Amino acid sequence: MSTTVRVSALYEYPVKSCRGRPIAEARYDALGLRHDRRWMVVRPDGRFLSQREQPRLATIFPRITPEGGLCLSADGQPTLPVPVPPAAGAECRVKVWDDEVEAVDAGPAAAQWLQAVLDTPARLVHIGPGHRRPLKRDPGAAAGSSPAFADAYPFLLLSEASLIELNRRLPRPLPVNRFRPNIVVAGCQAFAEDGWSELSIGPGRFAVVSPCARCITTTTDQLRGERDGKEPLRTLARFRRLQGGPEVYFGQNLVHLEPAGLLRVGDPVQVLK
Repeated sequence: MSTTVRVSALYEYPVKSCRGRPIAEARYDALGLRHDRRWMVVRPDGRFLSQREQPRLATIFPRITPEGGLCLSADGQPTLPVPVPPAAGAECRVKVWDDEVEAVDAGPAAAQWLQAVLDTPARLVHIGPGHRRPLKRDPGAAAGSSPAFADAYPFLLLSEASLIELNRRLPRPLPVNRFRPNIVVAGCQAFAEDGWSELSIGPGRFAVVSPCARCITTTTDQLRGERDGKEPLRTLARFRRLQGGPEVYFGQNLVHLEPAGLLRVGDPVQVLK
């Protein structure tokens, strides 16, 4: 691998399935980027809501406040500040797929604001102090490693070359925000990431553990919060299935092999295995 491969962009998503934001650098801990998916929107029964069912989530723009809380904004709604709820606050159990984990409810004001945006009952929760979720595959991740409220793994990596190749095949090119990566790299060939198993990114080491199966979220316009046809799933189905299965794949999930670190745009990327 050429040393010209580098991190070209970083993104964090403070609230699961809501709008992301580009960042120049970010520290990570046992759960991934420190401001990535530490909050989540849930149904009244505690099960998570995502753009799969609620594409309007994409229209919610969360900003991190200096105190670590949120400031939520959406067209047609007043901006809502949401402080981090106290760890001993309204504790609850929530579900991310099959994992049931501890969370803390952000309160009635956030619930009312979300219902006005989404037109359905919803609550906002923050990750709880006892949060633990097992990794589906663990190739020696750092002790305590666990996805926060992400679907399965702490990091998602995508290469610019892979997106360029996909867009070459699409009737209309799509922006990177359709795929919601944390780490975008430049300088490698298209789909080179499929063959990686261990990387250094800057001073940190990461294991590539699983290709990312893609869902209807990729068909959602991330600015309008509306479905936008059948692409890219239709095109991905022509050349990104594994062993003829039903799912299509784009990007790679990572886990970190050290307990904490710092990622920066411009960091060199080296393939170790």
